Amino acid sequence: MKKNKKRTRKSFLLIRAIIRLIDKKIVTPITKFILLITDKLGRRTDRFERWLVKKNTLVFISLIIAIATFFGIDKRTTSLVDSYAEVLYNQKVEAIYNTEKYVVEGLPETVDVTLIGRKIDMYLAKQSSNGIVTVDISNLKEGTHKVNLNYEGAINSIDYKLDPSVVNINIYAKASSTKIATIDTINKEMLNTKLSISNILIDKTEIIIKGAEHTISKVANVRALVDISKLVDPEVGVMTLENVPIIAYDKDGKVVNVEMVPSKVTATINIDSPHKEVPIKVIPIGEVQFGKAISSMTSSETKVTVYGEDAILSKIEYLPVEIDVTNLDNNKTFNVPLQVPEGLREISIKNTKITVSLGQEETKEINNVMIETTNLDSNYKAAAIGASSIKTTVIIKGTKEVLDAIDESKIKAIVDLSGYKEGDHEAVVTVTGDDAKAKYTPKTTKIRIRISKK
Repeated sequence: MKKNKKRTRKSFLLIRAIIRLIDKKIVTPITKFILLITDKLGRRTDRFERWLVKKNTLVFISLIIAIATFFGIDKRTTSLVDSYAEVLYNQKVEAIYNTEKYVVEGLPETVDVTLIGRKIDMYLAKQSSNGIVTVDISNLKEGTHKVNLNYEGAINSIDYKLDPSVVNINIYAKASSTKIATIDTINKEMLNTKLSISNILIDKTEIIIKGAEHTISKVANVRALVDISKLVDPEVGVMTLENVPIIAYDKDGKVVNVEMVPSKVTATINIDSPHKEVPIKVIPIGEVQFGKAISSMTSSETKVTVYGEDAILSKIEYLPVEIDVTNLDNNKTFNVPLQVPEGLREISIKNTKITVSLGQEETKEINNVMIETTNLDSNYKAAAIGASSIKTTVIIKGTKEVLDAIDESKIKAIVDLSGYKEGDHEAVVTVTGDDAKAKYTPKTTKIRIRISKK
């Protein structure tokens, strides 16, 4: 009984709300319009009122309002009833067959589906996630077949057209083979320049590749692509990278689409930071003002830590820093940026200040310096032609303090025989010493030398 009373009350409230709405939206505007007309007509209002209250007039006005209302509602209804077409792009195709026994080629991964129907139905169809494109080939054997794709829509009142709707496929027996995975490291440049990858291991090296016989025969190698950029906050130690993809390649380096078991592996990456501390060696370039020589070269930074591979670090004895002293006639301080030597990754110091001091130039001669050969092909031997080609006198220029401190045993006269072949040749003599503040010049600038096979 109480429920019936509640329903009656709700119905009453609803009807009252509808009446108020009609009064507000229809009756009141019409009344205002009529009052406006009567005000304009003035004395002729009596005639207008008599016309307005006639039965035919009221019927005529009601008919106009009804027709207007009909067309307004019909327009909205038509927009929901008229047929429309819309395309759903890249709908995934699901094939039904024995995936352990067969391989299917020619089946598209996705198709486009065109929806045709009422606008309201199409809206519901797009909102639904139940529509799928399927093809049942479970009853087909090896060979070439033409098959129909089907779209199982969620709304029955919608027509569906597929592009493509029919495809030619090839069914092959599935074969398998085993390959040993190698490791490819990518994006190494993303690693901090002070860090280095010393070793990488993967938890699975034997990879089973599956596919049609003619496809897996194309596979030349499989690689685990270890992407260094995916390491989170890499640091010295052992880090683990999961879900490393395994990719199959042919002999030309192109990707081969085959099934792989496993398709992803876990990599264990050893990270270290090989480095070495070496002195900074200042090397002057050019000649200072005539009559002067370099008495000292001091650097605000005397040592620097260099980072790189162990094989390269073992060959680094110092960090060379060149400064141009051409026509220098007074003491001077240079602000010099330090460059990372070729083959290394990083240095600990980026800049240094080098102060060059000058003094009066003096000369010293070192006699009987043996002339050595270097860089000769191992299949040949060299011999000097004449006594003047065996030894030379070296002229050294520098300040008195520099000349007095020179170690004569460190002075070398050298002939570079790179690229020389069998026969008699004239070769250039160069001289080096361990003190870069001095200048070294051989009295014998060229020698005769004979090269023969061993």
